[in-house]
Amino acid sequence: MQRRWILLLSTAIVVAALYYTGHVMATPANAGFIATTLAKGTFGPIQTYNVALQPGSEPKSIWWSFQQTAGNSDLYVQSNVWKPGGSTGWHTHPGHSLITVTAGTVTAYEGNDPDCTPEVYTQGMTFVDPGFGHVHILRNESNTTDAQTIAVQIIPKDQPRRIDVPNPGNCPASVQ
Repeated sequence: MQRRWILLLSTAIVVAALYYTGHVMATPANAGFIATTLAKGTFGPIQTYNVALQPGSEPKSIWWSFQQTAGNSDLYVQSNVWKPGGSTGWHTHPGHSLITVTAGTVTAYEGNDPDCTPEVYTQGMTFVDPGFGHVHILRNESNTTDAQTIAVQIIPKDQPRRIDVPNPGNCPASVQ
């Protein structure tokens, strides 16, 4: 019986240490990144399917759009601004984001890319963050110009919009 308690206590200590270490080693945004919530709303369950033929395209193509949720969702409209050298820090989201660059240049690095290949997005470009554990960092690598995006995010209701995570270790120390 005493052996079981020692094993249980040891396991609890290891789990607590891992939890604490993960939070201590998380890489929050630096002072050069400012996120502002422009709007937030809550939806009940969503079930929408859209299919449309693209007029004038050869051959005729079909455009599909699907969105389905089993429960309530929070929708955020975010304005993000990076000063030169600004960084979001490594993070993920519990849902997906649709992002448009409205000024400057944003460079994205993926946590699962062993080569740490930068993906550069300039004003007018768009990209999707799939969320759900997709770890990434967004940076303004300019020395002179602010970068800005508008992001529309849909996540499960009452979940944190952003989750800081430890550096996955695939990029050089300069990518923080």
